[in-house]
Amino acid sequence: MYYTTEKFKYWLRVVRYVKEKILTENLNEYYDLAQESLNKKKYNSAATLFFKAICAAVDLLILKREGVVPSSHSERFRIIQSKYPIIYQIIDRDFPFYQDSYTQKINLEAVELLQQDAKRIRKMLKDGTER
Repeated sequence: MYYTTEKFKYWLRVVRYVKEKILTENLNEYYDLAQESLNKKKYNSAATLFFKAICAAVDLLILKREGVVPSSHSERFRIIQSKYPIIYQIIDRDFPFYQDSYTQKINLEAVELLQQDAKRIRKMLKDGTER
């Protein structure tokens, strides 16, 4: 029984490691592509990609601290609203820009806000803080 339990624990660590690696790679890809889009003045693409980078960073933070990856925006919002209010305020403010990017033209100021928030949440993730 002990061997089976240890084997299962090892398997869970491997799965978690793989999820962390994927989320980290996605975060970096979204952020880098958002920067490229911003530099090309493709603001809708930049807005979408910065928000996706924010979500990947938030999902990575949740995985590291809670051991789960949210399966939807709704689940992500529920988790951060109850446990990470500072992050919730950021993502709640930014979500409408992401939604608007599908049906409206996004301006530079909105993209710069998303960029700033993506940087801020990446720093929180790196530092292990919520400030």
